[in-house]
Amino acid sequence: MDCNKRNIIRSLGLFVVLLCGAPLAMAASAPPLTHVQVLKVQSAACGIENIADGQAQTTCDHGGANIKVYVLEMGYGRVPHASLDGFSLDGMQTKVCAYDNGNPTECSGAATRIVGTLYIFDLGGYQGGTFTFSNTSINAPGNTLATQLYIK
Repeated sequence: MDCNKRNIIRSLGLFVVLLCGAPLAMAASAPPLTHVQVLKVQSAACGIENIADGQAQTTCDHGGANIKVYVLEMGYGRVPHASLDGFSLDGMQTKVCAYDNGNPTECSGAATRIVGTLYIFDLGGYQGGTFTFSNTSINAPGNTLATQLYIK
């Protein structure tokens, strides 16, 4: 078979690449979303407050500017959405990996596999309200998970 014919490669895709002897890298499918949780709320007024799974509101009164919210998502989502009292928020994200000891942490060169994402949202000038986060799984079953927390 002549592997230089680009039209054949485009029309037959992966099968032609396999026939031409190109190596195939196989990877496990991405795990669906299984859990989302607000982990911490940080502010100048209170420092860092750890948030328990299912906690409805902050214990501390974080009122004031520069509030940050940390959300852990286990599995792979496709379109995260965060808001405070209905106003959309932008955030930063970093992948979370599982190591041989099974503990999830920020990924580095020794990571065994990506298991989720840590999001950090800066509430800007907002001084509190109802924070909501949701995301839909990137693959089957396509479930949507959400969490919310009232920030005092």
